[in-house]
Amino acid sequence: MPSFARFPRAALLAASILASPVFISSHANAQATSGAQDESNVTRATLSNGLKIVIVSDPLAPVVQTMINYETGSVNAPKGFSGTAHALEHMMFNGSQSLSRDQLSTISAQLGNNDNADTTSDVTQYYFTAPAANLDVPLQIEAGRMRGLNITDAEWAHEKGAIEQEVSRDLSSPFYRMFAQIRGIIFKDTPYEEDALGSRPSFDKTTATTLRTFYNQWYGPNNATLVITGDVNPKAALAQAEAAFGKIPAITLPKRPEVHPEPIKAQAIKLDTDLPATFLVNAWQAPGARDKDYAAFTLLADVLGSNRADLFGLVPSGKALGTGFEYDPDPQAGLAFSYAALPSSANPEPLRQAIAAVFAHYRQNGIPEDLIEAARRKEIASIEFNANSISSLANTWSQALTFNHLSSPQDMITAFHKVTKAQIDELAKKLLDPEHMLTVTLTPNNKGVATGAKGFGGAESFSSPPSRKVALPSWATNALSRLTLPPAAAIPTAYTLSNGIRLIVQPEHVSHTVVLQGMIRQNADLQEPSGKEGLSSLTSSLFLFGSKQHDRLALARAFDDLAASETAGASFSVSALSDAFPKALNLLAEHELNPAFPAQAFRIEQTQAAQSTAGLMQSPSYKFNKARHAALVPANDPTLREATPKTIMGLTLPDVQNYYAATYRPDLTTIVVIGDITPEAARDEVEKAFGGWKAQGPMPQIDLPTVPLSKSSKINTADPGRSQDEVHLSETIGLNVNDPQHYALTVGNTILGEGFSSLLMQDLRVKTGYVYGVGSSFNYSRTRASFSISFGSDPSKVSKAREHALQDVETMRVKPVSDDTLNLAKAALLRDLPIERSSFDGLADNILSLSSLGRPLDTPNRMAQAIYTMTPQQVQAAFAQWVRPNDLAQAVLGPAPQ
Repeated sequence: MPSFARFPRAALLAASILASPVFISSHANAQATSGAQDESNVTRATLSNGLKIVIVSDPLAPVVQTMINYETGSVNAPKGFSGTAHALEHMMFNGSQSLSRDQLSTISAQLGNNDNADTTSDVTQYYFTAPAANLDVPLQIEAGRMRGLNITDAEWAHEKGAIEQEVSRDLSSPFYRMFAQIRGIIFKDTPYEEDALGSRPSFDKTTATTLRTFYNQWYGPNNATLVITGDVNPKAALAQAEAAFGKIPAITLPKRPEVHPEPIKAQAIKLDTDLPATFLVNAWQAPGARDKDYAAFTLLADVLGSNRADLFGLVPSGKALGTGFEYDPDPQAGLAFSYAALPSSANPEPLRQAIAAVFAHYRQNGIPEDLIEAARRKEIASIEFNANSISSLANTWSQALTFNHLSSPQDMITAFHKVTKAQIDELAKKLLDPEHMLTVTLTPNNKGVATGAKGFGGAESFSSPPSRKVALPSWATNALSRLTLPPAAAIPTAYTLSNGIRLIVQPEHVSHTVVLQGMIRQNADLQEPSGKEGLSSLTSSLFLFGSKQHDRLALARAFDDLAASETAGASFSVSALSDAFPKALNLLAEHELNPAFPAQAFRIEQTQAAQSTAGLMQSPSYKFNKARHAALVPANDPTLREATPKTIMGLTLPDVQNYYAATYRPDLTTIVVIGDITPEAARDEVEKAFGGWKAQGPMPQIDLPTVPLSKSSKINTADPGRSQDEVHLSETIGLNVNDPQHYALTVGNTILGEGFSSLLMQDLRVKTGYVYGVGSSFNYSRTRASFSISFGSDPSKVSKAREHALQDVETMRVKPVSDDTLNLAKAALLRDLPIERSSFDGLADNILSLSSLGRPLDTPNRMAQAIYTMTPQQVQAAFAQWVRPNDLAQAVLGPAPQ
């Protein structure tokens, strides 16, 4: 899939604005470090054929990530064939001379289905995450397809329809359509003009010969950098890499295109959307990732996006629902954009003028030096956090080596040290010029017309999946044939503090950092008084305004001084370097236990929440989700309560204060601490910071009542902005999460709907081409459970896709799966378990999830044992008892299915 970082950020923006999260210092990470080069855990080599290899040791989990970066992308595509690099990326998963497509999908499943790729303008990346003991497997895969790819007319015909379905899906997003237009203007008449995704016209013209030519020109060891991160022996890993890649010959590389966009003139774009709010976007040309001004502009972007800067100040003042500033550099040129959201009913001109005044002020008067220094501390400190995620570590090194053309991430730290305020002021004055700015207005209404409304789901020629066990090459068989239990997960230390807080600590000494995540169990459906719906989210939004001791700006400044990050509310967190953690923790506790809740801020947030809700309730996605949920629960279910502008405007500040006192309780709070700290020290620090917090009143009821089993129904929510239908088939099930059969459903779901080798993917995409992507899942709370299948499909194919999906579910119910199929699912799950623990965030999320469900901390090890001993009969019995294909409720967002 092509990497289009702007689109997912913008998509998340829409949700985050409406959810009113609290980010007090969203950019800071830790205290500043010196930036001195320390490569004691780094091994480098360049093979005789030109392949550059970097190995970075990180013992966080028994996991390894490989990322091979080819320095080619859409910029190298022939003129008129914008999606060539993206198409070739797809072909890389269709088999090679050393590994067929079926063998590749089988191996991927056995490794846990943790492989993917992305195509950008100048770099295409392929990555595998796997158990550390299986490092040689992804190395062999990447070496085999580096020069031995199968690119035939039949293989391209196999993949062409799927990639066009991907295009159709993305064109259903107003954010994608917007950024495609921005890119076309910002980079007009350059190789960056079109996004790496490609278009149907370009794919219609693409042939296997086109792809072979591109592949032969750019896919060679001397145009690639291999990054390996994780719990590996560097000497052994290097030997494995050299054995896999060393005999591949170098290639003669063509001349690389250069990108030099001409300055643009001010112009405006207006788009109709299905969004619940109006968005105002300003876009400018910016330096590329290899530009001498990259470091300076990165700090400028950090400042302009800071919660202490004037752009964000439009939010607490009531002028915007949310704002932000993003810098999105390609290697040779970049773009920057600001965004702001406002209620759909509001006149956008006052906000547009206020935004213009913010940038005019900074261009005229310069950028505040204290914000520059805060941004510099953040960027310099971020190097320490790299080790906290094996995957992020690979991404960071790949970015530095191939996008920035630096020797290491540390080189960027050196560059940040050298940036001056004068340099940043000059960039702001020069590049943020309104005379060279593109303005975009996204307006919600029901007139949106989908691009390519007929979709791209033409006839597809897919080959059938293997009908019998796939024979693997010896190197894969030797590595993967034996099913084993993964290394047991460490059991964290758990305490119950004097006030009832459950504290869970897992020491990890891969970096000098500490990360804390906390969660207060709440349920607005049961705890909001009748007629006061919206009280919970309004209470949460008011954490933005600081504590009783530090107002919004003072608190943000305090965290900036520590270069720490913090969020507050029902879910809260703080991250800092080890020696700064006690101070950061105390600030978090101050904020969490003594929120300011100022009266003026309440009135602003209340009005904004009411206006946002009015727009939200008119949006197709809201109507769709409401109808989809209503199909699964009784008419009087508390989860059907909804906030309206009327209920929100009826709230008072005492309502907020009373709700906070009743629902923010230590005896319903779990705090997880992970990092460079001992359990005893963590307990002492948390006790000091949170020990004075006392619960008020009796323990509330926060678990929903059980519900009867849902019945079949069909709903369709129109959305004129979509060319593909989003389809969900859902039902409630009677299983409790503590029932051992839920492990059998987990294994069965891996067979049914997870990964490319799953039944649903094979039958709905590979065999028939009805969908681009499809999956299934089971979801649990303490008292309820549900099963769902989701896919995106052209309207003409929805009914056929549904029919095949129901047949696959019925097959799981009436026939035991084969031993080979079961073992493939077991291997995927067992090898994936350590990968879930390969980052601090993953560790914390898993622990909090267990706590939320009331499950023991050794559940991952119990799950591994249950999976390891699972039988086909157990899987069939679980599906037969709990899953009811005839009761699945169908919900469709988009054109009516045909």
